[in-house]
Amino acid sequence: MARSISNMLFKGIAFSRISAPPCSTIAPGLCYLNGMGYSTTVPNDPDTHDDFKPTDKFSRSGVTLKDLVELDIKGNPVMVYMKGVPDLPQCGFSSLAVRVLKQYNVPLSARNILADPELKSAVKAFSNWPTFPQIFIKGEFIGGSDIILNMHQTGELKEKLKDIAAHQEKSE
Repeated sequence: MARSISNMLFKGIAFSRISAPPCSTIAPGLCYLNGMGYSTTVPNDPDTHDDFKPTDKFSRSGVTLKDLVELDIKGNPVMVYMKGVPDLPQCGFSSLAVRVLKQYNVPLSARNILADPELKSAVKAFSNWPTFPQIFIKGEFIGGSDIILNMHQTGELKEKLKDIAAHQEKSE
């Protein structure tokens, strides 16, 4: 009898986890997951010491997002604006672009556009391209994962990256 009760209890728990949404949002910035509440915003609590309040260092630096995008593109031989990061892409197109580029053993720099919606808008405005990932090679906008894949298949990407790969091998 104890076994049947434990089986019923286990099935009930398993069923409730399957049927419940992974995260139900009650209010902006507040999420409930498995009965636990998580906040993604910091309350404006007067009892919180200034040392523990979040700061926005970027907005105080005087650098605009357009400047940041330009610096990224000029300072990195291969720059990818993507959903996620190269080690953990958050979309199939970003994953495809990273897999193709990693075959060439070139230094790959990336920014996660999901972390900052304003950065996402700035990159779209800079390149005049609506989708992600966006790949820049030697300061030139190339396109997305479909274009990179096509260039890889035709050998054009190898030609474009050969001096970057050669420079990488010399520095190692």
